[in-house]
Amino acid sequence: MGIEHYIQQLLYRYNCVVVPDFGAFLTQMKSAVLLKSTNTFYPPSKRISFNEQLSSNDGLLVSYMANAENKSYEEMLKQTLDVAKAWRKQLHSGERLKISSIGELWLNREGKLQFQPSNEVNYLTSSYGLSSFVSPGVTREKLKEQVVELEEKIPFIITPEQRERTSFRPYLKYAAILLLALSTGMTAYRFYGETLLKKQLVLEEAQTLVSKNIQEATFFNSKPLELPELELNVTKKSKGNHHIIAGAFRIQENADKKVTQLRNKGYDATYLGVNSYGLHQVTYGSFENPEEALIFLKKVKRSESQDAWMLSTK
Repeated sequence: MGIEHYIQQLLYRYNCVVVPDFGAFLTQMKSAVLLKSTNTFYPPSKRISFNEQLSSNDGLLVSYMANAENKSYEEMLKQTLDVAKAWRKQLHSGERLKISSIGELWLNREGKLQFQPSNEVNYLTSSYGLSSFVSPGVTREKLKEQVVELEEKIPFIITPEQRERTSFRPYLKYAAILLLALSTGMTAYRFYGETLLKKQLVLEEAQTLVSKNIQEATFFNSKPLELPELELNVTKKSKGNHHIIAGAFRIQENADKKVTQLRNKGYDATYLGVNSYGLHQVTYGSFENPEEALIFLKKVKRSESQDAWMLSTK
């Protein structure tokens, strides 16, 4: 094999390989590089350089070649010096010296030796198997802030749902995602009026308490009751459209008991009727004026129950 092959093998393990009477090939660690113009990634590697001043024989290359070819040291030294002489002659004749997988040498107009390393081989063993690759450019799209606009156009109102004893809060997340997904294909409606705005704020606060209110359906009777499907025409007995809800029950008997309890405490409690989920609702009181209803709600929360909330109907 030629001397180039042994130089290549030694460059994997050593940072300096001297060719007697010619010069030394040196390696230096180079970090990973990203070439932004072409989106090309290069792994960590050893950068090769050449120093013609380091030409004294250190024995590394000659000993390695002698051992590999099973020849004497003196014989391999003579062979190496002959190669070095031939390389110098080629350079002084004005030709370029190409050393496979290492680099290219030539003399400039001033007679100075120049070296251009080859990038064909990565001599860093820790990067073995890694090669350069081109990645598609990363484009970042600034998402439109639609949530604020939607909140202005479409108030987000969720009424209590009929559930088991488990909490329904995880479904609120899915409802919000569904609303955002459908928002691009639907026409927004704006609700006007101070009354509806106050209703919006109170209902949002009530969402965190709805699940606990629904559980009151089993307060008096934990045994579930299977009811046939009925169409009920219920007339709600109330004095206004803004109701302070005390509870919602699956069984009307439990709702009636709740009304009696609250009236005994001095509240103008009423049976509001059955909502769209089949629950019997009971109120602490009902008001025509939403501001009065809000004041009464705060009073109930302080003195009676933090679970109270306001329901506004047309």
